[in-house]
Amino acid sequence: MSGGATARATGTPPAHGGWDVRHRAVLLVLSANMILDAIEVSLVLVALPDVRAELGLSPLAVQWLMSGFALGFAVALLTGARLVARLGTRRVYLAAMLGFAVASVAGGFADDPVTLVATRVVKGLCAALTAPAGLAIIADAFPEGPGRRRAVSVYALCGAAGFTAGLLLSGALLQAGWRWTLWFPAPLALLVLVPALRVLPRDRPRGAPAAPAVRVPSAARALRDGVLVRTAVGAAALNGTYHSVLFLVTLHVQERQGWPPWLNALALLPACVPLAVTVPFAGRMTARWGVGRLIALGAAAPLAGYALLLARPRLAPYATGVLPVLLLVGAGFVLSFAALNMRAAATGAAEDRPAALRVYQAAVQLGAVVLLPVTGALLSAGHGGRPAFALLAVAAAVGLAAAVAPFPSRSAPSPSASPSPSRKDRA
Repeated sequence: MSGGATARATGTPPAHGGWDVRHRAVLLVLSANMILDAIEVSLVLVALPDVRAELGLSPLAVQWLMSGFALGFAVALLTGARLVARLGTRRVYLAAMLGFAVASVAGGFADDPVTLVATRVVKGLCAALTAPAGLAIIADAFPEGPGRRRAVSVYALCGAAGFTAGLLLSGALLQAGWRWTLWFPAPLALLVLVPALRVLPRDRPRGAPAAPAVRVPSAARALRDGVLVRTAVGAAALNGTYHSVLFLVTLHVQERQGWPPWLNALALLPACVPLAVTVPFAGRMTARWGVGRLIALGAAAPLAGYALLLARPRLAPYATGVLPVLLLVGAGFVLSFAALNMRAAATGAAEDRPAALRVYQAAVQLGAVVLLPVTGALLSAGHGGRPAFALLAVAAAVGLAAAVAPFPSRSAPSPSASPSPSRKDRA
């Protein structure tokens, strides 16, 4: 969006990075949608045992409600750039929000697993189109400087807090039935869509043929960047093992120990609350400790948790079985979530970074797409928890190996990510 168009759409940017009413309205809409996308994942997580019982699904089948969403998300991240280039950020954002609401309603009425999983894939596609589009709108609406950095921080904080909110909501909604966890996001999406129609800035005219021709080869170059690939592997291992262990714990405490869903939701909070609390301080952490050191520590913490599961595969009692693992997994995200994103954003040439970040974010989702089905298959085959714990430990070890291997000097993050990369960006 040109400077004049931005001023007309969002008001003249206040001095010193301040926000006027229009800026706050734009950020409120985008942040509300970010919360909704995050809520979607944790709402369904706690509902999985109820869905499994009513529809007679195996662990392998029911996990597709989670991995299907991640699959749709990953596919849209890799292919959605063409759509945005041709139709415009605002149009794609609004259409995706409407599609999200429609898929939520359809999923709540689904009586067969194929339809149910299909709606989850569609919702993942829609969520992936709104998240990057939201960042693009922030970049257009907020001038570069302190105001934009604060806006991005608020946006990220809402994503981290949304997962926690979803857990708490799931325990309440499941009192009325698991279908309400699928219906619930629909009216929220519509409530966000109405003000979005008014406050989101208009798209500037775009040259449709040019943008796709540039983005496709840059994405291919991104895949040849060893630093980006190894960073993506580390993030995929972190995210894939995280969702898999939450899946295992949820089935265990509800189906084997007979816990009610609301107690299950509370039991999972140690794995997500620490990230939501520490996101505002992520920049200070990376400035003090360095990106490479935090990535390595963040990969080692979950590995220690999965090793603990292998050594003591009994998940009961909670205080000595599940809780230490969840705390270590949560620590992994606190330490390395922002650092991984910073390293991914610092790789390659500037013109390739948008495509590189799409590849990186898709890899994060593909970690869950790969590990969740294998975890479900091991449980469905009646092997018990130990093989699944071993799978998570191996995946976490791969992530740690990717984190601690030496990086070439060109891969150090920019000074904005770490004040002294030569000394601090070492595993």
